[in-house]
Amino acid sequence: MSNQEYIVKKKKDGTIVTVKDVQNALLGMMVDIDHICRENNIPYILTGGTALGAIRHKGFIPWDDDLDIAMMRKDYKRFIKVLKEKLPEQYTFHCYEQNKKYNVTIPPMKIRKRNTYIKEVNTLLANKCSDCDGIFIDVFVLDYVSKHKIIDVPFRCINGLLMLIINGFENIHINPIPLKSLFVGIAKFYGWLNRKSKYIGFDLTWTYIKPWKGHIFKYEDVYPTKDVEFENYKFKMANNHDAFLRMDIGPTYMTPPPENKRFAKHTVDINLDGPNPEE
Repeated sequence: MSNQEYIVKKKKDGTIVTVKDVQNALLGMMVDIDHICRENNIPYILTGGTALGAIRHKGFIPWDDDLDIAMMRKDYKRFIKVLKEKLPEQYTFHCYEQNKKYNVTIPPMKIRKRNTYIKEVNTLLANKCSDCDGIFIDVFVLDYVSKHKIIDVPFRCINGLLMLIINGFENIHINPIPLKSLFVGIAKFYGWLNRKSKYIGFDLTWTYIKPWKGHIFKYEDVYPTKDVEFENYKFKMANNHDAFLRMDIGPTYMTPPPENKRFAKHTVDINLDGPNPEE
């Protein structure tokens, strides 16, 4: 089955938006983000399904409708400063550091493309930054962690509980800023506590994994990053991609799922040609 046959939306006039259309738009965004990162010496890596696609397909997984990158916290801090000055006008970015309406339980940052629109499947995590609902690249934060579960799991459980409470408030339209700040603060404290560790992982604001199965990597398996082919471009990947993907995806990551599980899973509605949904 070709990319073009994965349909994301059928418009009222009969035209369709395919996964490939979405991927082409995200690829253009990623080329610009990669340029900014290289120009400002900000190491990042592809992660999640994007990293898997780079290795298994030399680009997007044919049915994947999103794009994910990650970077260390110290680089993320610099990234925010750089984006304020150098992000092209056709984009904007959302994060808690910039807008206290941002839901801190989702990826720490979303870089969005103006004059586009997307509605995600998970309505519990609706975009609260009302200036732009455009398609996006997720930016995750990596930080130092402990490899010892007796230390790691309790911190993950605390933030896992906070995540439920925060989202409860969010979905009755109350912005629990003190709880959000506590949530982010615990994640930062945990990274600081383990600052001498040889292990890193997704920071503790990412709680949608079982707390006893935290994705923990050897620092040397991730850094220094390396270039990898992605849709005829070169983007950054973990240094030991096999070790990274075995932990992030699973040991059988090179085996595609059965055909009945090959579908775009993130998008409910989308418009690549304007900021508003089709009327």
